[in-house]
Amino acid sequence: MNTSVNPKNAFANHTTYHRRPHHLPQPHNNNELSIIIISPPSHTPSTTIMSFNTRSQSSLLACSPAAAAAPSLIQQVGMAGGAAVITVSFVHPVDVVKTRIQVSPEYAALGMGGTVKKVVGSEGVLAMWKGVNAAWLREASYTSLRLGLYEPCKIAFGCTTPENTTFIKKFLAGSAAGALGSIAGNPFDVLKTKMMTAEGAGAPSIMGTAKDLFAHQGIGGFYRGIDSNVMRAMVLNGTKMACYDQTKGYVVQYTGLAKSSLVTQFISAVAAGFFMTCTVSPFDMVRTRLMNQPADAKIYNNALDCFVKIIKNEGPLTLWRGFIPIWSRFAPTTTIQLVIFEQLRGLMGMKSM
Repeated sequence: MNTSVNPKNAFANHTTYHRRPHHLPQPHNNNELSIIIISPPSHTPSTTIMSFNTRSQSSLLACSPAAAAAPSLIQQVGMAGGAAVITVSFVHPVDVVKTRIQVSPEYAALGMGGTVKKVVGSEGVLAMWKGVNAAWLREASYTSLRLGLYEPCKIAFGCTTPENTTFIKKFLAGSAAGALGSIAGNPFDVLKTKMMTAEGAGAPSIMGTAKDLFAHQGIGGFYRGIDSNVMRAMVLNGTKMACYDQTKGYVVQYTGLAKSSLVTQFISAVAAGFFMTCTVSPFDMVRTRLMNQPADAKIYNNALDCFVKIIKNEGPLTLWRGFIPIWSRFAPTTTIQLVIFEQLRGLMGMKSM
């Protein structure tokens, strides 16, 4: 289509851009534009026609950093796994203390400080990192999926605009991602629990623990407690991601901070860690009891049976035994994990969650 040009303006600006007039040779395709350069009045009037192809320009724009393609699902999962492995290397000692308190009334009576003192005194400082290699494998499988699959699951649950992105949908998306991750990570979870509770000066090897478990319980031993573990993962990740996502919205709304701000991410992660502890503690207790019960002396038949027996024999508050150690683990874990994950997303050209 031709555009009408005011001659006065055309001479003032010297250059105007429009489609090639019909009386001139037409371009080979619709992607070609013409630049008409009109000489000012002091010169002999002349018209110069320059053409360029817009398709090639589009290609150049597509190659720019701003238009770079978003990371693939594999990249997202990889970023989540990297953040998780880095985090667990620092917080693993807290997990050892928490697990000892959950499985032993003796350690429960000692509390966090007493447990640390007893473990370090009788088994050495490195005992605080017992099972860390299994923890790395667990995080590389379980956490990489539950974090990396959260946004794809949000889309699957219909979270496509702010208006239809509700807290319930966020919780369901987090729960679905948590369940998938838990199934993949359960074998390493069992190994980690056994290695952390093994007393003695020598640190058990992951291969030795795996061989012993397989010899006594078969392949099913690696999936011991999977029902409680999946329930725990669904509650944990649903609470974690929904509370983190929701809190970020409130922080941005009431403080004016950006979603990508470290302060926003820190506040949101700390809040998510607290609510996670409240909802997950009972499931964490049941999971630990099921995974750690001896093969030759079965105490609990399943997760429900474990819940009932704990409440009946030890009281309902036992389900929250180790609350402070769990929170001490969740608070730094959640904060470091999510902040590192968010920063890696930024480096890969993704927007903040």
